[in-house]
Amino acid sequence: MRHDDVTMEGRRSGETQPRRWSSLIPPLVAGFTLSILAAAVISIVLTASGPDGLGLSPQQTSGWIAAFYTLPMIATMALTVRYRAPFPFTGNLFALIFFASLGRRVGFPELAGAAILAGALVLLTGVLGVTGKVARWIPTPIVQGLIVGAVLPFVIDIFSAMSTADAGTGVEVSITIACLLVAYLAADRLLPKLPALVPAFVVGFTAAAATGLLGRFPDLFSFPSVDVIRPSFSWTAVLTVTPVLVALMTVQSNVPSVIYLRSQGYDPPERLVNVMSGAGTMLASLFGPVLVSLSLPAALLSAGPTAGDHGLRHVAMYLPVAVSVSIGVFAGTAADLAVLVPPTLLLAFAGLALIPALLAALRGTTAGPLVLGPLFALAIAMSEMSILGLGAFFWSLVIGTTVSMLFERDAWRDLRAASSAAPATDRR
Repeated sequence: MRHDDVTMEGRRSGETQPRRWSSLIPPLVAGFTLSILAAAVISIVLTASGPDGLGLSPQQTSGWIAAFYTLPMIATMALTVRYRAPFPFTGNLFALIFFASLGRRVGFPELAGAAILAGALVLLTGVLGVTGKVARWIPTPIVQGLIVGAVLPFVIDIFSAMSTADAGTGVEVSITIACLLVAYLAADRLLPKLPALVPAFVVGFTAAAATGLLGRFPDLFSFPSVDVIRPSFSWTAVLTVTPVLVALMTVQSNVPSVIYLRSQGYDPPERLVNVMSGAGTMLASLFGPVLVSLSLPAALLSAGPTAGDHGLRHVAMYLPVAVSVSIGVFAGTAADLAVLVPPTLLLAFAGLALIPALLAALRGTTAGPLVLGPLFALAIAMSEMSILGLGAFFWSLVIGTTVSMLFERDAWRDLRAASSAAPATDRR
């Protein structure tokens, strides 16, 4: 069933049967969870910009945070409102990790230049429709295997954090996360009409306050120092950084996210997604290297069944957009906000939120007819594999698809034929 048909059905049913306010709870909870994740990412931005990363000044860091959080929201709101479907564009997290791994071997202006060039290339491939052709060669079970590999560590870390033995905080962290987990399981059993994440967060936040894990709320909010960077285009950065950034934006982010959106009954405009991604990257990187792309974890939360009625899942985008813009506007205080709630607690909450997506992806990975390729994709996504600067998610798709093409040829052909026989969709 096409997304337009689904939307029309929802409208027809809405004409005779008004939506209940309770139907807004699941997408709002999903949006709340995405907001938590957005706040948690601040610590990663600060790590990349810190003395062990790019060594930026506080002024440069605040401007970079402002661009990272605010400009991707333009693409998010434009497509979400236009298509009434969740389009979670964010600053690419894997690019941040890549920038941090480079240290100071490549300067900040050079990274900005490499990101602008990568955005131009993605924009071009979007106009030409090349990325969509790549996506149609990647079977959905391979993407499901990648999703399992991406999500499972979040769930595993819940229990790893309970055994944390950091000096002075180990017991407190263990108690807080144990309370969070017990509240989630109890609410899921005893309060079936209420999303279990709501009482879990309340209990976890209360336990963190009681055990002294919460930091001090900032006394003053300050605006960022936003200065346009004069990008530098060096051959070193162009040859070594730009190809990695293009792959991160397309094969590692936009492609699997688009495939997942389709699997949930949406009809994402592939070309427009990549055009917005490329143009947004070029604009945002004038203030620091920022890759604007769809976020697969965010897509799992906002477009999946746990976000409620199909026609209302786009509502999940509005709260994280507001939170992200607020973080960008007050980026000068971002470092203080990052220590308000322990990242361990935020990530544990994210792990619980991703459990339904993990269960659905596990079923898709093991249901067949492809098994070996999805298994490889799962294992690689969970690994720390990095070749030519490209991370595990990229190679998960490439190697998983290649394995299925070579060793599960008949099943792979059947899936390709079924995909080709499906009704044509709008790729604009």
